Amino acid sequence: MTDRNRLIYLPVGGAGEIGMNCYVYGYGPEGQERLIVVDTGVAFPDMDGQPGVDLILPDVEWLEERKDRIEAIFITHAHEDHVGALGHLWNRLEAPVYCRKFTAIHAMRKMDEAGHDPAQVRVVEAYPEVVETGPFKVSFAPVAHSIPEASGLVIDTDAGRVIHSGDFKIDRAPVVGEAFDDELWRQIASEGVLAYVCDSTNVFSRHPGRSESELPPQITELVANARGMVVATTFASNIARLQTLADAGIAAGRSICLMGRAMQRMVKAGREAGVLTDFPQTVSPEDALDIPRESLMLIVTGSQGERRAASASLSRGKYLGHELKEGDTFLFSSKTIPGNEVSVGHIQNALAEIGVEIVDDNSGFYHVSGHANRPDIELMHEILKPQIVVPCHGEFRHLREHARLATAKGLTGIVAANGAMVELSGNAPGVTEHIEAGRIYLDGDAFVGQYDGVIRERMKMALNGMVVVSLIVDETDEVLEDAWVSLKGLPEKGSSDVDLQELVEDEIGRLLPRLDAKIIDDDDKLEEAVKRVARKVCMQEIGKKPEVTLLVSRLMAE
Repeated sequence: MTDRNRLIYLPVGGAGEIGMNCYVYGYGPEGQERLIVVDTGVAFPDMDGQPGVDLILPDVEWLEERKDRIEAIFITHAHEDHVGALGHLWNRLEAPVYCRKFTAIHAMRKMDEAGHDPAQVRVVEAYPEVVETGPFKVSFAPVAHSIPEASGLVIDTDAGRVIHSGDFKIDRAPVVGEAFDDELWRQIASEGVLAYVCDSTNVFSRHPGRSESELPPQITELVANARGMVVATTFASNIARLQTLADAGIAAGRSICLMGRAMQRMVKAGREAGVLTDFPQTVSPEDALDIPRESLMLIVTGSQGERRAASASLSRGKYLGHELKEGDTFLFSSKTIPGNEVSVGHIQNALAEIGVEIVDDNSGFYHVSGHANRPDIELMHEILKPQIVVPCHGEFRHLREHARLATAKGLTGIVAANGAMVELSGNAPGVTEHIEAGRIYLDGDAFVGQYDGVIRERMKMALNGMVVVSLIVDETDEVLEDAWVSLKGLPEKGSSDVDLQELVEDEIGRLLPRLDAKIIDDDDKLEEAVKRVARKVCMQEIGKKPEVTLLVSRLMAE
């Protein structure tokens, strides 16, 4: 340990994965650094890996143990994978939160819903306004993205300037929100950039990114030529796309109806923040029922196949009284996030069965990404000329490819996945140590640790079923009557075509008289003996070893 001040970067979430973004910067003597946190995001579960889980959050135990050293939390933009965990984690960090106005509307709501003081969220204007906190000076520099007021952070310390890109793309005509400003970023770079911590999501996309402003003509033509009712889905947070879709509907003489709380909430926030100034008037789902189908356009949530969202509900039948029919058009103006293909496919198959015409990005030019493609990333390297490039916001393959790209241009590229602490200062920047950087699950109203075993046990039950066995033992350690067995998630009959429940009960009934008093008197040993027999029967009959739970009722002597 040394008294020399050092500048560190530590990803807690979002590096080595897409989603759950949470990054830490520190400056000061080793082990005494003052800290700032950038973003507190969530990831979303899937039924294969996290059945029943509501949200996945970064494990901030390392930060919580050092919360007396946290100066502030900075939120780059209002996407859930950057702000979604704020309300859940704030009481473990207890630091003031800084963000721009549109983001602050959502951050304050997160805090209020979690029972925290929304006044902890402070609104900051864009660069060159500076937040001075501890040894840091931080500014919000506007970037284009698929949500308004997204920002990169300009982080200054005595060790040098760090640029944290946030999510960004180079779009000089984004329809809604701020355009990419070459001159602004050249001005920021003119003072020298020590390190650029940069979004790597689209590093493998080799064509230049396309502008949001290129979409309206294609979408407008599609809606104008559609017959029947038109339904469109996209990310609720992509306000520019909502504007384009609504404008296309109005141009075709259709009334616009927004469906889904997230979409209505985003439009309301956009108006409140002043970034949506001419969004068309909409009609309520109830009033829309009185409008002829050929004069109506629904803009709905659920572009990623979310089971309870409006898109899925419409594909299954009626939603708020509205029903799709043969000849209607359903536009997916979005990219399917890897992992969501099956869920989206279920919806599209259900729509196809009805006879709905399905249109997506494979059918034409109806979506553009909100993230920088490889040429855009290279342009930022050229503008900023950083000494060090640290890729973030991507799976490990994205991080490594981005670092390789930087190295090929003569820059120092450092790969740092979650838990890898990087020293950015000094003569030899690189990973200096590793911390435990796991995840926690929001399971209903409870938080569950990644390694607590709760989700693992749930998966075992889902895969193998469950056998519940009940026994009554008297005060002399005699088992009264036979075992009672209940099967959960298992077939009634197996290979012998005999009732499986009765087979398990019979086999346990033959076991019990053979057990000595030491086993019957010990719940653990008794459960192990019963479990072994129940699993043996099930394996023989159905080829599975289910989870077995033993319930023992012991009668006490008076």
